[in-house]
Amino acid sequence: MCRFRARAWLACALLPFAAAVAQEPATTSWFDPAHSALGFEVRTRFGQQLDGEFPRYEGQVEHLPDGRRRVTIRVATGEARIPGRPRYTGWMRGASFFDAERHPWMEFVSEPYPVELLREGGTLEGVLTLRGASHRERLQVAPAACDQPGRDCDILVRGGIERSHYGMREWQVALADEVRLSVRVRLRGTLP
Repeated sequence: MCRFRARAWLACALLPFAAAVAQEPATTSWFDPAHSALGFEVRTRFGQQLDGEFPRYEGQVEHLPDGRRRVTIRVATGEARIPGRPRYTGWMRGASFFDAERHPWMEFVSEPYPVELLREGGTLEGVLTLRGASHRERLQVAPAACDQPGRDCDILVRGGIERSHYGMREWQVALADEVRLSVRVRLRGTLP
């Protein structure tokens, strides 16, 4: 406990600043849009598979002072598309699915994870916010094909979410509830 003598008071006052300087600042890597891709897949109850893509997104990996990482991905729902299928694309962007006019972005923020997860593979947990609803989700990171994933090879992540958790309850007769997500990432900036 600090006593309020001149020197002791000054040391106590500077203690929070010294602790902040002693910690290594966080750095960030960014998704390289030229070498990354985000997609989704929806299956109909009639066996048809609809493959879509998210051409506009922002992704970053924050390098935390304790050595762990945290990823944040923001996806523009109004630009989601199903190539070659303009009618389905319009429907996906509309009020019954992504509701892009009212909710132009969906966002995933991971829990901090060890950098080894990118090399060894495993579960990446975090919170997905879509259509104004937020839920914890678990995605699967594939084991890397190289020693420096993100630089020398892709980071591959897959997972499924339930549409009904995010208020997408229309078309239950025609569409399966699960939407499969896929992410292929290369990074630029400071790398793990």
